[in-house]
Amino acid sequence: MTDVLTPTPSDSAASLEAEALDAYSEIVVSVAEHIVPSVASLRVAARGREGAGSAVILAADGYLLTSAHVVAGADRGTAVFADWHEAPFELVGRDPLSDLAVLRVAASGLAQVELGNADALRVGQLVVAVGNPHGFAGSVTAGVVSALGRSLPSGGRVVENVIQTDAALNPGNSGGALVDSHARLVGVNTALAGIGLGLAVPVNATTLDIVATLLREGRVRRAYLGVVGGARPLSPRRGEELGQKSGVGVIEVPSGSPAERAGLRPTDTIVAVDGAVVEGTGDLQRFMTADAIGRTLSLRVLRDDRIVTIDVTPVELV
Repeated sequence: MTDVLTPTPSDSAASLEAEALDAYSEIVVSVAEHIVPSVASLRVAARGREGAGSAVILAADGYLLTSAHVVAGADRGTAVFADWHEAPFELVGRDPLSDLAVLRVAASGLAQVELGNADALRVGQLVVAVGNPHGFAGSVTAGVVSALGRSLPSGGRVVENVIQTDAALNPGNSGGALVDSHARLVGVNTALAGIGLGLAVPVNATTLDIVATLLREGRVRRAYLGVVGGARPLSPRRGEELGQKSGVGVIEVPSGSPAERAGLRPTDTIVAVDGAVVEGTGDLQRFMTADAIGRTLSLRVLRDDRIVTIDVTPVELV
């Protein structure tokens, strides 16, 4: 007689699958328990309208990180924490280009989030999102990193290098936390781009520099060049000669911009700035810091199969 307690091959497979599902659940549950107390819901009144969003607790003494568009047009509102206590917040600083803002509440002993590093993320990695979708505070969703290095149009400009995830995001999630399997903050949820497609601003050294600047000065000064374009592949011959696969292809040069005054043209391809290789818009954006305002930069440009040098002096982005 067959021992009914002896697992068949199909029973073993089902058992292993159940164990795997349990392991996944345990990770998500553990992450949720750690991160939910570090995420607040926001009520914002701007231009006569009521809005909602989320924020992440950066420091136990009352500093919160959120999306700049959540608090656009407002400098005050109310933060509601996981234990349901409320506190008014004030805007410390806002940076539309990175879609980040820092808020302050008069509180202490808040559940400060642990910071991670988005630069270490890999496509397919588990991530968990927490926020306030449709007013449902403390909502948790899980998914994976779907892609890295995406671009996000924001307020007529473009936020570069955002994280794409399939963790469900809905209106009100903006400003909430995107964390890894260790409950470390790796992104600030910023947009729902379509069904199954959410975007988050990465938390890394660049982000933390922006946050530090907002804390000190309330805004981030940036240089403006006046180039609309994107990565453009180089021919194999030119790529081998220059030691790079692409440059920044110029599509449009706004009238009156520093780039136009310097003589940059549509169809030009920027391959280097001050001797440093430029292969994409992110490389070019990294030069547009406050230090570059009023300082002449030397652009190496591919034009009509010739390499030319163009000197351009960025102005402050306003």
